[in-house]
Amino acid sequence: MSPDGSVHEVRSILNERKPIRFGDYVWNDGGVPKGPAWIRVDLARQTMSVFRAGHEIGSAVILFGTDGKPTPSGVFPVLAKAETHRSSLYDAEMPFMLRLTGDGVAIHASNVRQGSATHGCVGIPEGFARLVFAEMRRGDEVVIMPESGNGAPGRS
Repeated sequence: MSPDGSVHEVRSILNERKPIRFGDYVWNDGGVPKGPAWIRVDLARQTMSVFRAGHEIGSAVILFGTDGKPTPSGVFPVLAKAETHRSSLYDAEMPFMLRLTGDGVAIHASNVRQGSATHGCVGIPEGFARLVFAEMRRGDEVVIMPESGNGAPGRS
């Protein structure tokens, strides 16, 4: 269930044979029908999953915001997409950007490594970001589940 109480049907999840690590991702949309896509970001588990027509087609370890610049939880539509984008606030490249809020929070390609964090965005591996960017449309939903009280694994 989403933080706002909405529910998405999940028909199947990816069969990951081994844990994915920082910088890794899994993508398998073979045999999955066309249909609406949505994203679930789990800050407590530091993962992101992409679903199409109720089937999980992609999963990755993510980076997210620090205590000073937290990643917001909630349900967000994709407001805008840009294959190449530069943050005017941080003068940083944000490839394959999916904007979620009016104040700059987005999902975008990042160098995902243990101990790193963002300024509130969701950072994902570049190969995964390319696939996610192609899958998602403006208006598609992103559900960000809140971080647990103890912090997420891999953060320092």
